[in-house]
Amino acid sequence: MLQYDLVVVGSGPAGRRGAIQAAKLGKKVLVIEQGKRVGGVSVHTGTIPSKTLRETALNLSGWRERGFYGRSYRVKEEISADDLRRRLLITLNHEVEVLEHQFARNRVQHIRGKASFIDASTLQVIKDDGETTQVTAASVLLAVGTKPFRPDYMPFDGKTVLDSDELLDIQDLPRSMVVIGAGVIGIEYATIFSALDTAVTVIDPKATMLDFIDKEIIEDFTYQLRDRNMKLLLGQKADKVERLENGKVELTLDSGRRLTTDIVLFAAGRMGATDALNLQAIGLEADSRGRLKVNPETFQTSVANIYAAGDVVGFPSLASTSMEQGRIAARVAVGAVAKEPPKYFPYGIYAVPEISTCGLTEEEMKERGIPYECGIARFRETSRGHIMGLDTGLLKLIFSLKTRRLLGVHIVGEGATELVHIGQAVLNLKGTVEYFVENTFNYPTLAEAYKIAGLDAWNRMGDIKSEL
Repeated sequence: MLQYDLVVVGSGPAGRRGAIQAAKLGKKVLVIEQGKRVGGVSVHTGTIPSKTLRETALNLSGWRERGFYGRSYRVKEEISADDLRRRLLITLNHEVEVLEHQFARNRVQHIRGKASFIDASTLQVIKDDGETTQVTAASVLLAVGTKPFRPDYMPFDGKTVLDSDELLDIQDLPRSMVVIGAGVIGIEYATIFSALDTAVTVIDPKATMLDFIDKEIIEDFTYQLRDRNMKLLLGQKADKVERLENGKVELTLDSGRRLTTDIVLFAAGRMGATDALNLQAIGLEADSRGRLKVNPETFQTSVANIYAAGDVVGFPSLASTSMEQGRIAARVAVGAVAKEPPKYFPYGIYAVPEISTCGLTEEEMKERGIPYECGIARFRETSRGHIMGLDTGLLKLIFSLKTRRLLGVHIVGEGATELVHIGQAVLNLKGTVEYFVENTFNYPTLAEAYKIAGLDAWNRMGDIKSEL
């Protein structure tokens, strides 16, 4: 029987980062991956494919240049699903090659197969050919990720009624599309297809969307979506979804409305992929959505030598935070010192336009009773914004009136997921409004919006010298 210091189940962001960290500490590590290639959901159906699809859609459609040349501007007149898929395959192959090289360079062993527990130190692995092997481990890191939630009442067929994994394999770009679920995945795909001139309608039983994002950012984002004729039917539920003989799909909503569309994307949540792990053999129980509960500082489960990280432990379910969780979990699992996870991390939503946020929202400031001031900058106020043809885009900074420290940065618009890191650094280093006022930014850049927003807040907060 093969023995290891750490066995990692899953090779997504949490699994690969945890495995490589343990290997760098001189430990014997095995990664078990049930997919055809390493990389997990992130590489094959989640993060990388959706962001590649987004970039391809924006490039081929000429979306970024329409501010100059009008809404009818196109780089490629007829965009096909093959155009999108071609770039996707190139990107995925590159990601897998990089990951396999990282494993080889760090002497991380990996095998393909489905893992399940025999006991807390022993795992059974069933390979594709049916061969069974057993491995033992001092510690186990579960980084199995999630899979789309597929309720029985939804008539999935992989062609006209799809989940987010199946969407990547469509043969033709739809003229119309209904997205059920206004969460991160639903909104990302809805806005990407809208940029490709698909008529998109989003349905969600909740009256609001993306509630963890600052409300002012969501209001600006919602305005942009409606301005380009996306339909947002929030506070409404799809009671009935049926495929029609003509190949289309009809939805009946609880409000009485009926919609006919080419395809339906069901993106109302994901499930932790824990059902095949035989958790009951080790006395571990997943919640109703298949997720595992862990210590948020060590990522240890209720079973001492079993750890879990990544999407399977729930919010925030980001590739970036999953990597850090996997690294910390692996360090703790092999007995190394691990620092507490950072308090503030950036959250990126790769919609069109992008949203990115770090720190406290204005709503959280009110809840905590912290006196504050906000600074706002619009991208069109920057010279770079004019050069790029941007007439939308908003950056919002939130400062404590008492300490003058930056406590929140919130951005909607082009490059938001890149720009947020300036605010993140200032926030984690406990910087104040004076940083933005006194610092020099490259000109012309979108980052100059930080100076504009900083001055906007500083003008109302007053000069610190005048208060002394």
